[in-house]
Amino acid sequence: MNTRFKLAGSCLNQTPIDWANNLGNIERAIHRAKEEGAAILCLPELCITGYGCEDLFLSKWLPETALEKLLQIVTLTSGIAVAVGLPYRLNGKNYNTTCFISNGEIKGFYAKQKLANDGVHYEPRWFTAWEANKVIMLEMNGQKYPFGHITVEEQGLTIGFEICEDAWQTNRPCELLSKSVDLILNPSASHFAFHKADFRESLVIDSSEKFNCVYLYCNLLGNEAGRMIYDGDVLIAQKGTLIGRNHRLWFHDFKLLTVEVDFDTDEAIPNIKPTYSDPKEEFAHAAGLALFDYCRKSRSRGFVLSLSGGADSSTIATLIAFAVKTALQQLGKATLEQKLGFQLAGESVEEITKQLLTTAYQATKNSSKDTFNAAKNLAESLGATFHDWPLDKVVNLYSSSIESAVGRKLNWEQDDITLQNIQARSRSPVIWMLANLENKLLLATSNRSEGDVGYTTMDGDTSGGLSPIAGVSKYFILQWLKYAQEELGFDGLKAVNRLTPTAELRPPDRHQTDEEDLMPYEVLLNIEREAILKGKSPCQVFNSLKEKYDEEFLKSGIKKFYRLWTQHQWKRERYAPGFHFDDFNVDPRSWYRFPILSGGYSEELSKL
Repeated sequence: MNTRFKLAGSCLNQTPIDWANNLGNIERAIHRAKEEGAAILCLPELCITGYGCEDLFLSKWLPETALEKLLQIVTLTSGIAVAVGLPYRLNGKNYNTTCFISNGEIKGFYAKQKLANDGVHYEPRWFTAWEANKVIMLEMNGQKYPFGHITVEEQGLTIGFEICEDAWQTNRPCELLSKSVDLILNPSASHFAFHKADFRESLVIDSSEKFNCVYLYCNLLGNEAGRMIYDGDVLIAQKGTLIGRNHRLWFHDFKLLTVEVDFDTDEAIPNIKPTYSDPKEEFAHAAGLALFDYCRKSRSRGFVLSLSGGADSSTIATLIAFAVKTALQQLGKATLEQKLGFQLAGESVEEITKQLLTTAYQATKNSSKDTFNAAKNLAESLGATFHDWPLDKVVNLYSSSIESAVGRKLNWEQDDITLQNIQARSRSPVIWMLANLENKLLLATSNRSEGDVGYTTMDGDTSGGLSPIAGVSKYFILQWLKYAQEELGFDGLKAVNRLTPTAELRPPDRHQTDEEDLMPYEVLLNIEREAILKGKSPCQVFNSLKEKYDEEFLKSGIKKFYRLWTQHQWKRERYAPGFHFDDFNVDPRSWYRFPILSGGYSEELSKL
């Protein structure tokens, strides 16, 4: 009996209900696996429909269409075995399944048992968990197939299954099997987060050792549906040893990894690609890929950005330039044009960036030469199109109109917030016009720290269809900008990195800075993690951090954080979609729901 097989896993860049794209990627992955001599190919979770279909899963037609597409895929599997993910509707309930097909014949359906229901996941809304050790016979098109907690036999191998969350919880499906398996396939849709790849790799290695088998894991790739990013991990481990790992965060439609394994001698020919370990490096690649996918999947012709010369907008501009550089290196110009859907002028990174990124510095009398020069120099160094125009006439028109209505002059002592906000809001209509004229996506510049405390002007700097850095803290952004200058070679950030973060909305003689308005960003980050990520009360946050800071200073910061947090939930409800990068975020539509109206922690704060 042959005991030596080539195993393959493929990550796929899918899009919800984009049938042509999804089936095209699946077909190309199967074809490539055949070319490389693979006997078994594992494809990601729900890859026929896309994982992020959300309430579309509750419709009857979506699972029906997925089944039609599955039957098309079956015809592609001559000479190979393929595991492919799809939703299956049975007796009025939806199940998250992977179908195992061998040489043009369906062998059975494995149904997911552990449904992800924390953080960004809401699977129980759409799917029903399958019962452990339960297998039924499913009748379909006159044929009967095993369905549920199945194992299959393939060329002398016994194969078991887990789907993503199945492997992350206790009482795992493979722990409950009545017989040992040679190979476990884990098709997944595991979203990107800093450091998560390291944990995932350890999970795969430990699983292969625990079950004394070969464990093959494959993930989705890219920005599938808007908020979540998938890093395209494909991992293969054999009895406690990693033998396969592919490139992560790749710009291609799919990426295949094959490893030759001898199941009798426990020998393999390893195929281990380099990976990213530092979060700052991961951020560049994850955000760059997410922006690229969002641009092409939204059918935009690039991006428009209000470039202030500050840290947030400079981060976004740099990420776009990095995405252009990476995409051009990995894909080449012809494939890049094909994926974007339009032709690109020029050949260099700078020439293509000029076409894809339009920036504008919108000055008021409170703007400084330092931020103008920082914005202009950065745009020129990246190759981005750069505009600048004054806004004082517009601001004065709004101000004079309200002064006439209320019968008095506005002044900084009495009307500080009003006078700051009108400057930020006056920038919105003009930059929206530019985005409309160029059919580009307007990017908002709010970060997660601003989201915590509402330090942003609604319909001002929040204007945009996408808020790409809303999932990371300002503390991280300031660190990343230095990394981008020193390690990624973006020398145009030098002036940006010399500046103290400021909104530049008050008169210069008031010396406005962000940290004076709020608190030091490091303190804000530490309070945020204790309060939001760990869900602690104000007193619990204080007890966790009191060894690090002066107690009265810390109490003041905690009170300000909770007061501003509760006041500004309505702002978080209105933010443009953002990407998920960290182990948490404050987007109420993906990770952290909070009431718009509440008691504001009044009793809890009084205990401080």
